[in-house]
Amino acid sequence: MTPVRRILLVRAVNVGGTAKLPMAEWRALAQSLGARDVSTYIASGNLVCTIDGDPAAFDRALEAAVEVRFGFFREVISRTRDELVSALAAHPFEVADPKFSYISFLVETPSAAGVEAARRLETGADRWHLIGRELHLRYADGAGRSQLNEPQLMRTLGTTGTSRNLNTVRRLMELAGETI
Repeated sequence: MTPVRRILLVRAVNVGGTAKLPMAEWRALAQSLGARDVSTYIASGNLVCTIDGDPAAFDRALEAAVEVRFGFFREVISRTRDELVSALAAHPFEVADPKFSYISFLVETPSAAGVEAARRLETGADRWHLIGRELHLRYADGAGRSQLNEPQLMRTLGTTGTSRNLNTVRRLMELAGETI
């Protein structure tokens, strides 16, 4: 199978003292499963690598390896560079500050019923918009002071995901821009 360059995002690590995942060990786990040209970006579980074979199978194997090694389960969500480029181009909100605008990469596309239920949630001045498997978020005053309850939104949508601000999305695209 043709090698594939992937951007892997692991959900909810290295935040608030729980789910510690040292980036050197995150890289080593990916390499132990056959990943090449591995790099990480900041300590929030961002990894860029080249893999052979089925990306979904690799993601599941990496989830299992994290659980065995660290004792906690976290979803691994991966996309290609082109998928990040498309998600960024589709971002529906005006970007006054890229630190206030996020893309949440979802495990799966929410159902129509989940989206309809989520539309009834109170978000104050914060906004969200679903495009395929990406949830676009715009926080009026930053994610730390959000009126939008992202965990509740994900539960209502019936899926999970992991969010990155637009600065991080751009940096991951740059890192993945290398040729195979």
